[in-house]
Amino acid sequence: MHELLKDAPTNWGRWGPDDEVGALNFLTDDEVMRGIRSVRSGRVFTLQRMIGDPKGDPVWPGRAPAVRTQILDESSWDEGAGGPAFPGGLHYADDKIDAFLQGSTQYDALGHVWYDGQIWNGYDARTTVGGLDKASIGPIAERGVVGRGILIDIARWRGKEALDPAETFTHEDLVACAEDQGTPIEKHDVLVVRTNYLKHFFDQGERFYDDFCEPGLVYSPELVRWFHEMEIPNLATDTIANEITYDPNGAALPLHCALMRNLGVALTEICDLEELAADCAQDRQFTFMYAAAPLKVAKAAGTPVNPMAIK
Repeated sequence: MHELLKDAPTNWGRWGPDDEVGALNFLTDDEVMRGIRSVRSGRVFTLQRMIGDPKGDPVWPGRAPAVRTQILDESSWDEGAGGPAFPGGLHYADDKIDAFLQGSTQYDALGHVWYDGQIWNGYDARTTVGGLDKASIGPIAERGVVGRGILIDIARWRGKEALDPAETFTHEDLVACAEDQGTPIEKHDVLVVRTNYLKHFFDQGERFYDDFCEPGLVYSPELVRWFHEMEIPNLATDTIANEITYDPNGAALPLHCALMRNLGVALTEICDLEELAADCAQDRQFTFMYAAAPLKVAKAAGTPVNPMAIK
């Protein structure tokens, strides 16, 4: 990774030595208002995939899907079951989940991935030991993310129901797709990219993980410079890792390093974009107010989120 990215641009120090939210600093008050101005009808689309889907939860290989456990329900008050007794006879349901914090639609903390012993903004990677003391999800969760989002429907643009395993696209494809949709990408846009690749998970079940290699953006120096020049604050996709899993040069997830670790671009993964995409295809409005707030979990490397697109 060091050799691959040795000449790559960086935003380290751009917002001071203590920054932990990176390119989200581009989403100023004026950018929030630009997002609000893209709202025309008030229609709201939530982009989180359901946790505990009966058809299964797509997760990164090696992570287990969330397990929801019912703690209390009406059977807790059957004879001898020992349900708590409240004055007035109140009964209630209670449950919990055991889950990877990045096992559903989620934001990565900027300190989630690194190389050469340094995370975002030059913090020592040892600050991750036992939990992230620097560049955790906390600062992103505290500020929230609001701006103009733009759907870039790569699957529909290529005339496919869903992209194929290991299928790649570039920043030039993002630009061309957006222009063909009638709405060019602008500086500081939140990029919301649809591949519909997770359709294969729901069609195939566990066979989905055989020779696992997701489609996605593919690394090039030109792509990284484009993200840098366009000052993109946030990349959201409907895949598990937002980029092709194994880059053709042999590195795994180089854009996590080039975009998130070096430029501070926030990554949002495993989004459900199908209702939004169908609506955009119908009314030809591909921009919206994007709003998201990951859960506030201390020292976490990422947490679940239910982003909203408001048209």
